[in-house]
Amino acid sequence: MVEELIIVTAPNEAGRNFIKLLIYLKRPFAVLTNNLKEERELRKLGASQIIRIHTNNTVEWVVPEQRVGRIFIFENSLNLTCRYLQICRPWTSRPIYVITRADNSPGIYRGLGANHIIHTLNGEVGFLLK
Repeated sequence: MVEELIIVTAPNEAGRNFIKLLIYLKRPFAVLTNNLKEERELRKLGASQIIRIHTNNTVEWVVPEQRVGRIFIFENSLNLTCRYLQICRPWTSRPIYVITRADNSPGIYRGLGANHIIHTLNGEVGFLLK
């Protein structure tokens, strides 16, 4: 049985630490980004599968070929998080997690398809992989 692909956005240190944990645990994952600079940083970190997408061009929003499982969106901005939710929700029926330090209304994220909004000060969410 093929293990589902975990999708992660990693625009901050918490997201990058989560990627390091995925690499350590040898879990199949892809990182979603919207810019080349971040893609280069993620490759240096050790991420081999990267989905770079133009967030304003809906024609480019294609579903990854591998079966997508859970999705972890580390919040950088309200706008970009909402856009990633719009892009990713059709990819899977599995849970989508938004990890945030902000006090943005969870209703916005839930309305766009997030199943869980995790508020954290230190960004440690490795427990979600168990």
